[in-house]
Amino acid sequence: MSAMQSFSIFSKAIANNRLSQYIIMKGTHFTVIAFTLLAFAYSLASAFDLSALQDFCVAIKDIKNGGLNKPGNTSNLVGSNVTTVNVDQIPGLNTLGISLARVDYAPYGLNPPHTHPRGTEILVVIKGTLYVGFVTSNPDNRLFTKILNPGDVFVFPIGLIHFQFNIGKTEAVAFAGLSSQNAGVITIANAVFGSNPPINPDVLTKAFQLDKNVVQYLQPRF
Repeated sequence: MSAMQSFSIFSKAIANNRLSQYIIMKGTHFTVIAFTLLAFAYSLASAFDLSALQDFCVAIKDIKNGGLNKPGNTSNLVGSNVTTVNVDQIPGLNTLGISLARVDYAPYGLNPPHTHPRGTEILVVIKGTLYVGFVTSNPDNRLFTKILNPGDVFVFPIGLIHFQFNIGKTEAVAFAGLSSQNAGVITIANAVFGSNPPINPDVLTKAFQLDKNVVQYLQPRF
C-alpha cells in the first residue's frame, strides 16, 4: 500500500469515528506516514535556514576607525588597551561569526581577568613576553597558564575567565581572533565592584570573605 493510499484510508477512518480501530490494524502504515511528514517538514526548515547576508566585506570608508595598525593608549591603571574590530566597526561581519582585536601592553601591563560570553579567543603574540592563563569552571577552577613569546599562540575557551600580563620590561603587542561577530567582554573586577547601581556591600563581603570596609573602598575605584 502506498503512503497516499494509507493517508486516504486514515482520513476516512477519522470521518467514520473508527480511528482507534484503524491505528490498531494499520499502526505500521500510520508510523510510516508520521515519519514521512516529519521528514518533509524538516527538509523545508533546512531549506530556509538563515545564511550569510553577503559574500564579502566591503572596505569601510574611514580607515582610522577600523584598522589595527596603530598602537592603543596604555596610559591607564592596568597598562593595557584593547582595540576591537567587530561588527560595530565593520557591519559586513554580520552573520560571519568572526572578529579581531589588537591588545597593547605597557611594561608590566595587564589585560585583567575577563570573559567573552559569546566567543572563543585565539591569541598570537607579536612583540614582548606575556604570562597568560584561564580558569576552568566550577567545581575544579583549575588554572592553565603559559609564558608566550613572539609567534606563540594560546586559546581561551568561550566563557572562561582569562587574562594576559606583560612580564617584560618593554611594550608588548598581541592580536586576537574571536569566534563571534561580537564576542562581548565582561571584566570581572569592573562587573563585580563597579556595577551600576552598586551591589550591596554585604553581598560582596560575604562572597569574597573581605572586611566590609575593604569592599566599600574598592567599589568607588571601579
